[in-house]
Amino acid sequence: MNTDNFEVDLSAALPVLRNGGLILYPTDTIWGIGCDATNEAAVQRVFSLKKRSESKSLVVLLADVKDLLTYVANPRPDIADVIAGFDRPTTVIYEGALGLAPNVISDDGSVAIRIVKDTFCRHLIKRLRKPLVSTSANISGAPSPARFNEVSEEIRNGVDYVVKYRQEEAASTTASRIVRIGKDGSIAIIRD
Repeated sequence: MNTDNFEVDLSAALPVLRNGGLILYPTDTIWGIGCDATNEAAVQRVFSLKKRSESKSLVVLLADVKDLLTYVANPRPDIADVIAGFDRPTTVIYEGALGLAPNVISDDGSVAIRIVKDTFCRHLIKRLRKPLVSTSANISGAPSPARFNEVSEEIRNGVDYVVKYRQEEAASTTASRIVRIGKDGSIAIIRD
C-alpha cells in the first residue's frame, strides 16, 4: 500500500470539501463520492452527478460514536455497545436526524450513518470537523466500484478532487450492512 499520498490527499481534499466541492475517495467499503454532509448545495451536486433521485437517501460517515449526539436526536443509550458489536462495516438508520443538510435526511426524518474505522476516512472527517456524505462512486443503477479502476470517467471527471491513496489496491470490498433502529430501540436488518 502506498502511504505517500495519505497526507497529500488529506491536505488537498480538505479545502475542496470546505468549499462545497466533491471528492472521489476510498471508504471502509467501496469507492465513494463524498462531500460535507451539512452543505445542501454540495449534497445536491452529488445527486446530480450520480443522476440519482433525491428521494433516495445518502449515507453519512462519522469518525466517532460520540458524534452521534450532534447529528441524531435520542440515540439508544447503549448505541456505542451496539456499534462495537458489529463485525463489519454497518450503516445504521436512525430516527431524528439533526444538523445535517436537509437533502441528506429522509422524508421520515431518519438518516443513515456509519461510524468508520478506516484510517483515511477517520482522519478526513476529524480534520474537516463535519460529517461526510458517502455514496457509491457510480451513476445510479450502475455497479458499485470496489476498486478505483472500476470508477467511470464520468464520475472521475465530475468531482473536484480524486484521492490517490489506495488507488492501486486490488482487494475487493462490498457495500455495508444496513440496519434500522426503531423508535422503540429495536434493530431490523435492511441489507445484510
